[in-house]
Amino acid sequence: MAQAKQGDTVQIHYTGRFDDGTVFDTSRSRHPLQFTLGKGQVIAGFEQAIVGMNTGESKTTRIPVELAYGHRRDDMITTINRDQLPAGLDPKIGQRLEMTQADDQNILVTVTEATDSTLKLDANHPLAGKALTFDIELLGIV
Repeated sequence: MAQAKQGDTVQIHYTGRFDDGTVFDTSRSRHPLQFTLGKGQVIAGFEQAIVGMNTGESKTTRIPVELAYGHRRDDMITTINRDQLPAGLDPKIGQRLEMTQADDQNILVTVTEATDSTLKLDANHPLAGKALTFDIELLGIV
């Protein structure tokens, strides 16, 4: 039976849960997730869990914060004046926006607070600061 190793392209089904059991994502209602091990296409702990699995094998693994999306960082939260936004844009709390940084890199931010004159924006990944548990099924190595 084939065993997954670095460099292999794998197809998996997964269900991701928080520690309280709440499901935050699953591939079960969609096509399987396909990616290449060792290319950094998924979080480190997820990739590590798949290395060594056999085709057809299922497992449950808990990924600590450090191997998931990392700890939340205060330096990734900023407040901007509304007059810095494009005309006509009126973001609401919880809305995700794409912004261009000074180095021309695009980042996604979440509006966490809004006043008449300012917006507080959080560039942390929405899953940052959380340990994640995944049920993983290795469907195949392609």
